[in-house]
Amino acid sequence: VLQKWVNREISNFDYLIQLNTMAGRTYNDLAQYPVFPWILQDYTSEELDLNNPAVFRDLSKPIGVLEYSVLYVFFFRYENFEDPLGIIDKFHYGTHYSNAAGVMHYLIRVEPFTTLHIQLQSGRFDCADRQFHSIPATWQALMDNPNDVKELIPEFFYFPEFLENQNGFNLGQLQISKDVVNDVVLPKWAHSPEDFIYKHRKALESEYVSAHLHEWIDLIFGYKQRGPAAVEALNVFY
Repeated sequence: VLQKWVNREISNFDYLIQLNTMAGRTYNDLAQYPVFPWILQDYTSEELDLNNPAVFRDLSKPIGVLEYSVLYVFFFRYENFEDPLGIIDKFHYGTHYSNAAGVMHYLIRVEPFTTLHIQLQSGRFDCADRQFHSIPATWQALMDNPNDVKELIPEFFYFPEFLENQNGFNLGQLQISKDVVNDVVLPKWAHSPEDFIYKHRKALESEYVSAHLHEWIDLIFGYKQRGPAAVEALNVFY
């Protein structure tokens, strides 16, 4: 599979799906759901220019430290952490880039994830402000909140329906703007959920991502998962 990918006989999407499968990740287990990277950082432009490297996320860094200003938060947490019982090892992140709650968060508008989300929240939808209601806002929250380090799920590259509230669920209102949470708000450069998926998939297969995807793979599936390389990359999880 590696050789096929290097020879460009299979797509970046196919390679990531195969890697997830080999790593034991599966659609049948929300706690080990396939994980995909955030690949863009431009969610505000009117047009998406895939020839401009500046629109892409730095794939060599964990999602939590893309914003330079929070680097020291994780560095100091690791350096100063000490478990008095000596059981818990040092870590940069107390949460994870992939977990069951995150999968339900993204897929809240489609069953069976809607029901699973309601069960998780003791029989009701979570408050509107905490729900997945906007792609630009979700990206901004990642940049602003050191406690949110969620990567993406494969559906962001092929499944436009999860961005639409086709079932008409009452997901509440945002507190400040009073906007009703309905379909997911898309970046300006996407004119419909289908257009978002098309452009996002095109970005995944772009020349820039093809040249840098191995850097993210090292963090998630490769040698930077643990040990000295993980410490150096600020990539140690609880």
